[in-house]
Amino acid sequence: MARQSILVPFLREGNANTPKKPAIFQCNFCELAMVAFRQSMSAIRSLLLLLLLALPAGLRAQQPFNTDDADVTSKGQWHFEMANEIDKLNPVIFPNLRQDTLNFKFAYGIRKGIELGVDNQLIAIHKAAGNGQPANVFGYGDLDFSVKINFLPERDGSRMPAFSGSFAVEFPTGDARRQLGSGLTDYALNGILQKSLTSRTRLRVNTGVVFAGNTLTGVIGVAARGTVFTGAASVVRDLTPRLKLGAELAGASSSNFDLGRGAIAMQAGGNYELRKNLTFDFGLLGGFFVGSPRIGLQTGFSVTW
Repeated sequence: MARQSILVPFLREGNANTPKKPAIFQCNFCELAMVAFRQSMSAIRSLLLLLLLALPAGLRAQQPFNTDDADVTSKGQWHFEMANEIDKLNPVIFPNLRQDTLNFKFAYGIRKGIELGVDNQLIAIHKAAGNGQPANVFGYGDLDFSVKINFLPERDGSRMPAFSGSFAVEFPTGDARRQLGSGLTDYALNGILQKSLTSRTRLRVNTGVVFAGNTLTGVIGVAARGTVFTGAASVVRDLTPRLKLGAELAGASSSNFDLGRGAIAMQAGGNYELRKNLTFDFGLLGGFFVGSPRIGLQTGFSVTW
């Protein structure tokens, strides 16, 4: 699933009988891929610049953590997140060495307490030379649509946490033969609790289930078909009015709870408010088991208007 890259890789087996393409074809493909990448990055930079000039609005502190918050985009407002995550992959999925995932998401508040979202990724997978495969694979991943509802906001003086839920459907738009997509339609439900421990410290807890499909993003994720359980928790503290830092623990497992096919990951990071409607987001992560990268770095931006 999108935005679950550290939570949830099994290497999808290629066809050993697939004939090798001529070197000229590979060269042309690489050139075309680089041109497409530059054009996509140029378009994204232009879009981000436009967003920076948008009207000021309140900010949310969800990125860089995969633990979702209970807040939703206000009615009539847009929220945009873009993050680039560079991961060193688990040796179990050799010849895949590294994955670079550029994730971008839009959310819109359709009414009070309800937002609709859409996100996708540009994925670059770097492989070891040889093995009869191209050294690099590049392209779009699977397209995700979601709805998020806040059922209970947090109130001052109340012991009850805020409670929200989200439902997402991910369509197999990425090329599964090149490991850019899962090749499956995913249906996922996620529950979100959020509680202020102090005036500057917040605890968030997520628990979810993927009813069908799997949680692959590129070659990162739990590849087991069928039911996958996910969970995450984060603590974030406002160190200054502009700087927020925190940590999270997240995991995922197939329905038989085989950790050898699951994922456990930790992340430390936060965000810094550059201006009233813009934050710079950053995180350093490390993972265990086959479903998580060994180590990764995430940087990005969040803006609301």
